Amino acid sequence: MLQISTWVRVVIGVVLLIGFLIALPNAIPANVLAKAPRWFPGNTVALGLDLQGGSYLLEEVQLDQVAKERLESLMADMRVALRKARIGYTDLESRGDTVSVRILDTGRLGEAREILKKLNPITGGSLLGAGQRAYEMTEPGNNAFSMRMTESYIAEMRQQTVNQSIEVVRRRIDQLGTREPTIERQGEDRILIQVPGLSDPQRLIELLGKTAKMTFQLVDEDANLEQAKKGIVPIGDEMLPMDKPEPGQPDSLVVQKRVLVGGERLTDAAGTFSSQTGGAIVDFKFDSVGGREFGDTTRQNVGRRFAIVLDRKIIEAPVIREPILGGSGMIEGNFTIQSASDLAALLRAGALPAPLKVIEQRTVGAELGADSIKAGKYSAVGGLLLVALFMILRYGLFGFFADMALTLNVVLLFAALTVFGATLTLPGIAGIVLTMGMAVDANVLIYERIKEEQRNGRTMLASIDTGFRRAMATIVDANMTHLIASLILFQLGSGPVRGFAVTLGVGIITSFFTAVMVTRLMVVTWLETRRPKRLAI
Repeated sequence: MLQISTWVRVVIGVVLLIGFLIALPNAIPANVLAKAPRWFPGNTVALGLDLQGGSYLLEEVQLDQVAKERLESLMADMRVALRKARIGYTDLESRGDTVSVRILDTGRLGEAREILKKLNPITGGSLLGAGQRAYEMTEPGNNAFSMRMTESYIAEMRQQTVNQSIEVVRRRIDQLGTREPTIERQGEDRILIQVPGLSDPQRLIELLGKTAKMTFQLVDEDANLEQAKKGIVPIGDEMLPMDKPEPGQPDSLVVQKRVLVGGERLTDAAGTFSSQTGGAIVDFKFDSVGGREFGDTTRQNVGRRFAIVLDRKIIEAPVIREPILGGSGMIEGNFTIQSASDLAALLRAGALPAPLKVIEQRTVGAELGADSIKAGKYSAVGGLLLVALFMILRYGLFGFFADMALTLNVVLLFAALTVFGATLTLPGIAGIVLTMGMAVDANVLIYERIKEEQRNGRTMLASIDTGFRRAMATIVDANMTHLIASLILFQLGSGPVRGFAVTLGVGIITSFFTAVMVTRLMVVTWLETRRPKRLAI
């Protein structure tokens, strides 16, 4: 029966009203929207790189560096463990993906074997079963042990490194205050980065190009710097360059390899000005463990220099005047407020597990985006007008109802994109235009079914009721096939393809609501108010 209950009418009205309020900010200029009261919704659909311009980067994760660091860490652990057990060794070295060592005392091979087994972690464990050792340990003879990375451990390490790199990149870009960046994995070891609205890709490259691995290490005051420059470095030490050496000061220092406090213990960092010198500095804070380690280190080494190392370069090497027990400190250097803010952003985001190498770099100008938006507006408005004209010419008043539903569909579509925080791209505009044409398909099916029922001799009211009911199955089938196709595009596609899939999928859902529910409400309201004698279709 052609009856719609009061609560259904209320629900339809509320949905349309909420959709209109959410979508309205997209039609208001930004300068006017900024002056709107706080209660007024201010979120809008974000524009993609191809519409508002910005920076495009394709970065490659240097996975080989991670494997090298893991092997060096294993060597350091083996060295410390064997020395602690007072087991003599020689020929501790790393070649390829293997670390080997030779034990001097044959009688202590069993003890050395157990020590090395404890250094071989179990990885890949799950609830369904135990994992396996990260290294395959063999004994090639002559009192030697070899530990070689397993294939599963290498695969797991590469997967974790890329995933962690994507997360760190995302946190760093968020520090720039940019809106809706696109950060996706491409292939096995590459990351695609698109930052709309960022016209300076060089700053982005500098921000992402730094590993930002910070360590705090003691300066070896007894080491001979001139001998170190010739390659003669004391055991347990390393020579690191100064990031910005001052005139008359050495350009490098010899520091202990042992990391006393790691940058992973930092919880916050901020670029600010020194109250004493007025220069730009970086304030930092440690977590509880890092604060305790930092306090113990400074208390035990008063009077010695403490090197603050970032990406293998010494930023600063101040003398510890007194213990720093508050769990916080500051970094002074030749900073500008911009460089201090960038360094603080890097420290807050955390260190990259592996360096990134720029493979491709592009800048999309705002002029190109403006042309794309203009072309998108013309195509959207043109498509809407042509569809609306066709429906009126073909179905008269019922065609006008379909056009009203189509307009409301566009409003709800933008409201949904705003709520989801979706980014509108040029392919997304194409999806909207396509949705406009598809949105009236349901109305065409309903109207043609109504005309067919009239030709079969049914009355006007019976024809309308039967047309809406019997066309429903076909409408659901058609929309489901389109929705499945959009879901597949979203799952398998990337970048522009996903933008097209999002607008197409959301448009299918909103068009089903407007074409069936809203159009039916319009027709029933028209029948109730006008009580026509014949069908105007």
